Amino acid sequence: MRIFISTGEVSGDLQGSLLITALKNQATEIGLELEIVALGGEKMAAAGASLIENTTSIGSFGLIESLPFVLPTLKIQRQAKDFLKKYPPDLVVFIDYMGGNLPMGKYIRHSFPQVPTIYYIAPQVWVASIGDRDTQEIINISDKILAIFPEEARYFQNKDANATWVGHPLVDRMQNFPSREAARAKLGIADDVTCVALLPASRIQELKLLVPVMFEAAREIQTKMSEVHFWIPLSMERYREKIEKEVQKYQLRATVISSQQQEVLAAADLAITKSGTVNLELALLNVPQVVLYRLNPFTYWVAKNILKIEFPFASPPNLLVMREIVPEFIQDTATPENIVQAAMELLLNQQRQQQMKADYREMQQFVGEIGVCQRAAKEILEFRMPEFRI
Repeated sequence: MRIFISTGEVSGDLQGSLLITALKNQATEIGLELEIVALGGEKMAAAGASLIENTTSIGSFGLIESLPFVLPTLKIQRQAKDFLKKYPPDLVVFIDYMGGNLPMGKYIRHSFPQVPTIYYIAPQVWVASIGDRDTQEIINISDKILAIFPEEARYFQNKDANATWVGHPLVDRMQNFPSREAARAKLGIADDVTCVALLPASRIQELKLLVPVMFEAAREIQTKMSEVHFWIPLSMERYREKIEKEVQKYQLRATVISSQQQEVLAAADLAITKSGTVNLELALLNVPQVVLYRLNPFTYWVAKNILKIEFPFASPPNLLVMREIVPEFIQDTATPENIVQAAMELLLNQQRQQQMKADYREMQQFVGEIGVCQRAAKEILEFRMPEFRI
């Protein structure tokens, strides 16, 4: 069986790699020979996919922000279409990445109408009050939707889509994280050092929009706490030079590190982070966090005033329970002053720390049981081969 998986950005590459490992495990159990071709990244390639093209570096979020990536995206999609014409897939799996996957899905539907398509980790249209257009397009290109949030599954089911909740794949990934003690020992963090993780960027636009405000807040925290040290795990090595220059500019006591994000997250007393998948990782590790995000001002204005888009929350922990359990500062509220105030409260107020950890425990009941990726892989293979019951 040849499976084509289409995703983009750093987070999609991670989720794709976890799914590929599970698919290969399930295929081995039933004696199925599996070939996986993909639009993805290095993690997916390491898990066993043959990459048609790498899409981790062309991700963006927003109108203005996406413009530099329009032509590269079109070029990659043209390459993928040429490949699929020569080597038609038996099954297609989309992972997130709406900007790339909606047009790819339409092409698949037109060119390979008999090929089953599954959307795993659908774009979060269920969160935004933006109308039904994107929702309907996702449903149109998907024979089945594998939802990672309970509310997401209910949303698509109410739209008459074939949707199943499988749980969030990070539940599986968390089993590989070290303990706090082991992580601090490996990184050489002394017991009397306060470790704050700074997680500013997985997209190129975030270097410009998030790093200055986050690092300004970090500098202020540094003046208030002599024992603090910042750790900055790189989502992509090519961001190192820019981030190291900013560390020097703001004179931070910081370590920029590659390939050890799990250790940094597990070791942290606090994280100051962009909104995204990492928020859920921190919540599952019971690490207090402050979340921020900024878009290009024009993009934000259009979204707010023309498109009338409203998000109740931005970070996954808050979305899971539909209330604020971690502080979020979006756009104009994402100021160094607000971030510092929230961060210092979490660092110094033990009662506030305990409340957040109690909220995390409530949230954890909505992420599903261990075995999410295996369940997703089972659903995918059984959908294509109903005669097999894995």
